[in-house]
Amino acid sequence: MEDRNEDHDIEVEGGIHAYDRKISGILDDGSVGFQQPLLARNRKNTTSQIAIVGANTCPIESLDYEIFENGLFKQDWRSRKKIEILQYTILKWALAFLIGLATGLVGFLNNLAVENIAGFKLLFTGNLMLKEKYFQAFFAFAGCNLILATAAASLCAFIAPAAAGSGIPEVKAYLNGIDAYSILAPGTLFVKIFGSIFGVAAGFVVGKEGPMVHTGACIANLLGQGGSRKYKLTWKWLRFFKNDRDRRDLITCGAAAGVAAAFRAPVGGVLFALEEAASWWRSALLWRTFFTTAVVAVVLRSLIELCRSGKCGLFGKGGLIMFDVNSGPVLYSTPDLLAVVFLGVVGGVLGSLYNYLVDKVLRTYALINERGPGFKVMLVMAVSILSSCCAFGLPWLSQCTPCPIGSEGKCPSVGRSGIYKSFQCPPNHYNDLSSLLLNTNDDAIRSLFTSRSENEFQISTLAMFFVFVYCLGIITYGIAIPSGLFIPVILAGASYGRLVGRLLGPVSQLDVGLFSLLGAASFLGGTMRMTVSLCVILLELTNNLLMLPLVMLVLLISKTVADCFNKGVYDQIVTMKGLPYMEDHAEPYMRNLVAKDVVAGPLLSFSRVEKVGVIWQALKMTSHNGFPVIDEPPFTEASELCGIALRSHLLVLLQGKRFSKQKTTFGSQILRSCKARDFAKAGLGKGLKIEDLVISDEEMEMYVDLHPITNTSPYTVLETLSLAKAAILFRQLGLRHLCVVPKTPGRPPIVGILTRHDFMPEHVLGLYPHIDPLK
Repeated sequence: MEDRNEDHDIEVEGGIHAYDRKISGILDDGSVGFQQPLLARNRKNTTSQIAIVGANTCPIESLDYEIFENGLFKQDWRSRKKIEILQYTILKWALAFLIGLATGLVGFLNNLAVENIAGFKLLFTGNLMLKEKYFQAFFAFAGCNLILATAAASLCAFIAPAAAGSGIPEVKAYLNGIDAYSILAPGTLFVKIFGSIFGVAAGFVVGKEGPMVHTGACIANLLGQGGSRKYKLTWKWLRFFKNDRDRRDLITCGAAAGVAAAFRAPVGGVLFALEEAASWWRSALLWRTFFTTAVVAVVLRSLIELCRSGKCGLFGKGGLIMFDVNSGPVLYSTPDLLAVVFLGVVGGVLGSLYNYLVDKVLRTYALINERGPGFKVMLVMAVSILSSCCAFGLPWLSQCTPCPIGSEGKCPSVGRSGIYKSFQCPPNHYNDLSSLLLNTNDDAIRSLFTSRSENEFQISTLAMFFVFVYCLGIITYGIAIPSGLFIPVILAGASYGRLVGRLLGPVSQLDVGLFSLLGAASFLGGTMRMTVSLCVILLELTNNLLMLPLVMLVLLISKTVADCFNKGVYDQIVTMKGLPYMEDHAEPYMRNLVAKDVVAGPLLSFSRVEKVGVIWQALKMTSHNGFPVIDEPPFTEASELCGIALRSHLLVLLQGKRFSKQKTTFGSQILRSCKARDFAKAGLGKGLKIEDLVISDEEMEMYVDLHPITNTSPYTVLETLSLAKAAILFRQLGLRHLCVVPKTPGRPPIVGILTRHDFMPEHVLGLYPHIDPLK
């Protein structure tokens, strides 16, 4: 876990030379220490080390995105040949290609499976309706949905709870430096793929686009594990990627590839990763991310061509979710601009309300999910039955509509998939509400975006469908299935956008299809608070660049309005799940504090040459991941900060038993006998644990030189540095530990260590409750 836990949530001050007085290293008061205290001993960080990942509660820890420049790293870097550096560069591009290839293939198969499973279910129901076997049709429809929903819920509840939800908040948190058990594991990938297929095909008001982002990240993590000793996949080239920094870049590529595969929007995928997912960005990563999404686009294009001959069942010829909007000249006047402004304001209000209600529902469902896997499955089954009853029952309230002129052979859709559902209507008539409810979500969006006929959907139908999608989308998100928010939000926005277009038809030059697009954009901006990436994704989806000015305007207005009420939906979910996310800005109250005001203490540190027993006892007592190393006499004239040693490196060093009976420096011997790859981070949390070490009593009395594994150039700040500046520095550099050093000489060389938990509002405001959070 991160640098503290519930029982031992602080690092203890100074070196632990108390070992010389007590073999356990524990003093009479239960603490470990030896020098004068630098900090108030009652200042502890009690922020939670537990968070919700998917539908699972598990411990979290920070990731080491900083380059750890210890002696072994420097030795390895100096010894690298030009050919090895070239291999490393080529392999990064090769992995980016494989991520794009795999994600594109998974995205295609995901859509293929959903369209065929849902299509056959709907065809079977429609055939029973044609025979006027209404009750049988309902039970067939609801039964298929219930079976698919139970399968998706069982996968999430019993195999990989981390796969529940969209996964975007978890990926966003990972790229911010937060890791949790199984967040990107192969089991999570498996359940994410099949659970998403079953959940979307079951007729839930959810999308497969959010889960595709998580799927792409899981694929990238799997490819970037650096090999596997268990399966004898230890190709020496892969050792370059046994670190969090390179994995972070690959997972950023994977997240962008997921968006590109879900929406067929390669540029939108890059911008999504830049605007929403990634916390750190650089030009080299931009190139690789763009290359990855380009591979996805080529793969999808090639696979879709194979389906044009009709060999893909009910997948159709359109391919994924490319929506056709009127491609004629987009003409608009002042009343149209006022209508667009109105859409933006309404979208911002409805989006902020949507986020508020989603947060309340998620908190309620969390109480149910805590009771065990069985309750998770029962909750999914209940929501499935409710969704089926609404989807099958509401069309009975809608009147039959005559088929549009020129739609002979297409209306109604009998014995095949289509957008004109006859339901209970007589020949040459269709039920417009059933055409939206008893169809796949992608086909429903196509119907709403279409400009074939202005009166294709009645005003009452659009109002009922909007209420259905808005309410069911809120209720459905949070159950234990892979579920995305993009499609429910687009459906709700498109329905009320088309509704506004119908009402303003006499005074507007824009057709209802364009109003649907603008409504979807406004609702997306109001819920997710993204602008550039959403704008490009919508334009790539609809292939209509002429709508760019209006889409930009409505997104800016909806985001501005919604920001007046609450945060974006993914930011709210990150907070609700308890993930200690570092924002890219400092809170206002942080300017009233300095670094030493929030450092938790007392602090635990080691000498450069330390007793094995002291290190072993410290690792056993605490869950800290970073320990200051102090150079002291006789090795230096005065005490000075040598650097930071990581817990994982200390465990490897102790396991190698590179000890000495004398308290002398012998780091050069360790450098000759060890390699940097021996200390590389294991994949999927399979690193050493203190319980794995077997150390005899004799070895406990021996010494070990920590200098070779100590990062001798850690980032340090003065204790008087503004907390706001420290937070920005911590976030922008992607740090896990930030050393705080004294301003005046004659004091111990380190005051404390700042971690991300020390910047969390609950910790700072808990220490200083009198501070106004807004000032």
